[in-house]
Formats: sequence, C-alpha cells, structure tokens
Amino acid sequence: MFRRLPVSKPHLPLSGRSFPFTRPRRNRASDFSRRMVRENQLTADNLIYPVFVLEGENQREAVPSMPGVERLSIDLLVEQAAELVELGIPAIALFPVVPAEHKNLSGSGAWDSDGLAQRAVRALKQAHPELGVITDVALDPFTTHGQDGIIDNDGYVLNDVTVEALVNQALSHADAGADVVAPSDMMDGRVAAIREALESAGYVNTRILAYSAKYASSYYGPFRDAVGSAGNLGKSNKATYQMDPANSDEAIHEVAMDLAEGADMVMIKPGMPYLDIVHRVKTELQVPTFVYQVSGEYAMHMAAAQNGWLDGDAVMMESLMAMRRAGADGILTYFAVRAARLMRDRQRA
Repeated sequence: MFRRLPVSKPHLPLSGRSFPFTRPRRNRASDFSRRMVRENQLTADNLIYPVFVLEGENQREAVPSMPGVERLSIDLLVEQAAELVELGIPAIALFPVVPAEHKNLSGSGAWDSDGLAQRAVRALKQAHPELGVITDVALDPFTTHGQDGIIDNDGYVLNDVTVEALVNQALSHADAGADVVAPSDMMDGRVAAIREALESAGYVNTRILAYSAKYASSYYGPFRDAVGSAGNLGKSNKATYQMDPANSDEAIHEVAMDLAEGADMVMIKPGMPYLDIVHRVKTELQVPTFVYQVSGEYAMHMAAAQNGWLDGDAVMMESLMAMRRAGADGILTYFAVRAARLMRDRQRA
C-alpha cells in the first residue's frame, strides 16, 4: 500500500508561497542562473558618447572638472570615432566649443554652414558613415550671455524668436548630414517648427531627439566649463525655461507635447536624480526614452573613485544599469567608451 504524502495547496499564487518552498537565493547561487533570470541587460547598444569638439588641428585639451574627458579637434575626433565603431557604440553626440570671437547676442554662428559643428558632422559621416551623429540644437555655446536663446533688454529669453533661430540651426545640421538633431533648449513649440522645416526641406528621415524634460539642475557645471558658457552665464540661471526639479507631472505633459509635435525620441536630463521621471515616461507613454548622465554625475563618480572612496568601474556599471532598469533605452554618458571597453574585455575573458 502506498502512503499518501502531504502536499501543499495546488496552484498557490507566487505571492502566497513561503520559505522554504520559495528560496529567492536559489537563483542567485550560481553565475549561470543569475544571468538567466537577469531582468535587464546593458550593452554597448545602449550607450551614446557625448564629445566636445574644438577648432584647429591635432588639438587636445583636458577638461579639469571632468577627469578623463578631453576637448578634441575634428581630426582627433574622427580618429577616436573609429574606436566607437569598433566597440559597437551606435552614436556620438556633438557639442562645439565656440571661440569667444564667434559669439554674439543672437547666437547666429549656430547656423553657419561652415561652423564647427557642421564641419565635424561632415567629417564624421565621411569617415564613419555607420556611426550615428547627434547634434545639439541650442544657442548657449554661441551667445555672449550664455543663455539658450535670444534675450530681451531685461535678460528674459524670448521664446518665438529663439525658435526661429533653432530651426535655422537644425536645418544647417541636417544639411551637413546629421542623423539626429537634439533640441536641448526647452523652448515651447520648437519641435513642431523643426519637424515642419525638416519635412519641407526633404529631410524626412532626420530624427528629432527632444530634450523634453530638461531640469534647471545644479549638476551641469562641468559641462558649462567644457563648452565655455559658464563664464558668459555668470550668476544668471535658466529657471524661466528649464523645468523645476520639484515637478514630475509636468514632465509627462512636456514629453507628450513633444511627441505630438513630431519627436522620435525623448530625453530626460539629468540622469540618476531623475530616474523616477525616466520610469514614468517609459511606463506611461511607452516611447523611445533616453537619459543623460550629465557632467556633474560623472565628476562625482570620478572624484570618489580617484580618492579611493568607491570602486570606479563597479559604480560606473551600477549607475548605468540603474538607468536601464528605470526604463532608459539609450544613455548619454561620458563613461560610454570606458564602459564598452569593460564589457568587451569581460566577454573575452
């Protein structure tokens, strides 16, 4: 005679199971099972490398507040881009370092067909056509006052006249061969105006990566040093057009507006302090969602690592995975090359 063994209730919901029938550590016990049940993956495909380009040839300048980051002349940038292609990084984001003599109140150098950004785009697309080139559409590198738009006599940034300038800038980038134009200015209505202009000019496949939720953050300092706008901005701020860090619902509204106006992808900036926004955008709107791990975030990680307070590679990878976990499809990060090298070396080991 067979003895009937006691059994637990059939089809017990997972949430109702208890120890020892459920041991979450079972799947953590071995590397192979940790890999099999990993919910999110980080690869080079998720990385975009922001770069600072300057005038001249064979020019290389360190950015003191961003250890390991350099401003490069176009020829050296093209050389570096070869490694990006080799590592599988899909795109590069260009930020020009504009000499003081090329700045003015209206930022008109932004749409010069022979400008620094436009020449860099042409050189990159000629040398590495498979590498995506993203250009920054904003006036702050080109204005003597450091604001992202054209100002009135009281220093207030004028929305509609700035949008006209941004359209000219975006068209000049598309003319040069940019794959993606990325308006980072936060003017109202600029996505619709840029999209209409691109369509009218025949650039139907030029993508718009809209900085839809760009906050008036204190994490941007090293970037402004790198592009040379910090001194021009002085004690002014950008609170009249960039978002209030206290607001979340407003970000969803801004993103939805930009999508309706023709954005193909949207950006949240900064990164780690705003991962709740990334998660909301991705889950509520389900669109290609990008995040910018900004200069201040990078500088903090590097400072802590250089002082021996944190494991630099470990926190780098953890921070990038956190952005993926929050829902980011793409991450603009100054760690892109370092992270891609590390992932490649781990795969080879």
